[in-house]
Amino acid sequence: MSAIDGDLREVGARLRRMREERGLSLSELARRAGVGKATLSGVETGVRNPTLDTLWAITAQLGVPIATILGTPAESVVMRGEAVVATLLEVFEDEGVTYELYRVRVPPGGTQTSPAHHEGVTEHITVFTGTLSAGPLDSPQVAGPGGYLTWRSDVPHGYTAVGAEEVLASLLIRYPATR
Repeated sequence: MSAIDGDLREVGARLRRMREERGLSLSELARRAGVGKATLSGVETGVRNPTLDTLWAITAQLGVPIATILGTPAESVVMRGEAVVATLLEVFEDEGVTYELYRVRVPPGGTQTSPAHHEGVTEHITVFTGTLSAGPLDSPQVAGPGGYLTWRSDVPHGYTAVGAEEVLASLLIRYPATR
């Protein structure tokens, strides 16, 4: 399933520029991110629309928020994972810390597993409808309407709608300044 709607060439160009600025070869970044070299090459050239998991894995290895490769959208960017649809609403900067704010939908019956982000990244979810199980794979938390969950997301983590109702929530991801 495609992860993003938008100009894939621009996303690829930003990704390539960041990789090159860090002195990483295509092969090295692909190895670190756990994705195929052909997949990474296709993303960089704009001929492949990657999955959300692929984008998270790549940006984690670059040490940047996913919004960095998406650019500053004039309108909301929609990203799709195996069981999550996330709409990027805003990106905030505060003293070197980046925040991404998303509107999230998790349909019943699916589970989204996300790779670890870079060190120190945290996620904060407020649930509006449905019941959500989310957090580190070894210790997920559960919240219903009005509930709030938070965890360090520099470990593999997941999201699952519990029960038959779709989950609607807001997700704030906090990326600390990188050294």
